[in-house]
Amino acid sequence: MSSDQRVDQRVVRRVAFASVIGATVEWYDFFLYGVVAGIVFNKLYFPANDPLVSTMLAYSTFAVGFVTRPLGGVLFGHFGDRVGRKSALILTLIIMGISTAGVAFVPTYAQIGVWAPILLLTLRVLQGIGLGGEWGGAVLMAYEYAPPHRRGLYASLPQIGLSIGLCLAAGVVAAISRVLPDADFLSWGWRIAFGASLLLVLIGLYIRLKVMETPEFLALKRNRREAKIPFVDMITRYRGAVVLGMGARYIDGVFFNVFAVFSIGYLTQHLSMSRTDALLGVMIAAIVMCFFIPLFGRMSDQMGRARVYRWGSLICGLSVLPAFWLIESQPTNTILIWAAIVVPFGIFYAMVYGPEAALFAELFDANVRYTGISFVYQFSGIFASGLTPIIATALMRVNQGKPWMVCAYVMLSALISAWSARAIERRASTYGAVASAQHS
Repeated sequence: MSSDQRVDQRVVRRVAFASVIGATVEWYDFFLYGVVAGIVFNKLYFPANDPLVSTMLAYSTFAVGFVTRPLGGVLFGHFGDRVGRKSALILTLIIMGISTAGVAFVPTYAQIGVWAPILLLTLRVLQGIGLGGEWGGAVLMAYEYAPPHRRGLYASLPQIGLSIGLCLAAGVVAAISRVLPDADFLSWGWRIAFGASLLLVLIGLYIRLKVMETPEFLALKRNRREAKIPFVDMITRYRGAVVLGMGARYIDGVFFNVFAVFSIGYLTQHLSMSRTDALLGVMIAAIVMCFFIPLFGRMSDQMGRARVYRWGSLICGLSVLPAFWLIESQPTNTILIWAAIVVPFGIFYAMVYGPEAALFAELFDANVRYTGISFVYQFSGIFASGLTPIIATALMRVNQGKPWMVCAYVMLSALISAWSARAIERRASTYGAVASAQHS
């Protein structure tokens, strides 16, 4: 018995490692675009007399990736619920790799005119479709392999892929920025970061091909309990779960994109911080986050997913005002600016992102779980994530270049998410009581 358990643990660890590596590749690809959007694409692909307008246009193509992610979530969710988690993950990784590497070869606006932003937009659409199917499958592989009492921990491990991918994206761009003069970086240096995606994809594919399908999905196939059309089943049977899940997701998308995407343009354009220093601040926060995501994932096993998530939402909302106050009051102190990013983003945000995967997975039964968590995460990402850099940039202009309206927006999203998490907690308690009564 103990030998079997040791074998099972080895399998679980292998699956978790494969999920982390695959998720890292996907998030590197996706966020590399966001890191570069406000410092390169606004100049080379969306030229305008007003820097604010060109930046908003560049962020608009960033947002398109979030708009297409629900399509990928539904498409690969259906495939993952009907055919298998593993097969869907292989396809999403290939799509992400091809679309990201393709960005490295897109000519600029000066070279081919309007076709440059069109090609960039097309590749961004493919990125969104790929990642839309990736996230749900990666977390489900870990969640469905894990022991029931440790599912919060194991489902949080693929979430580390987000912080590692962001760290790699920011780190690679920062390293290239430091080595090359600005002119060379803008001319060709930034393309190296996108071309490197092909190597990461090959590593991710090699690891994922060695992982078997999840026992829970194999049991569904064996008992012929798959949903005929998972999306229809999700909409008809789990409507309340979908709405509450999207509400809970709000702070995740807003907080992440304010600190990981919007802050880079804000620091470089409004505070005149160097591009390298701004990227390093985000990169340090991403490294710190790697340690706190599994900590809060494990805490959710002990205290409950919704409770940890609810408090995490409120703490994130409360932290944004002092963070931006510190940045505004100490615009030349790089260490304090980094601290204002690292503490809320590297620590407090992990309190939300750590338990999130298991929280959403437990909203749905296994036969629609891939579709359900993918749709909740990706559809809510349109307004919670994709529009955030645009909204934040517009609020900065309305507030004469000050970030206080952006802070208010973050705090509003925190309240919505905290309320939704509390409703999920009550819902779970009610269903648990009903199930216990029926069993008695």
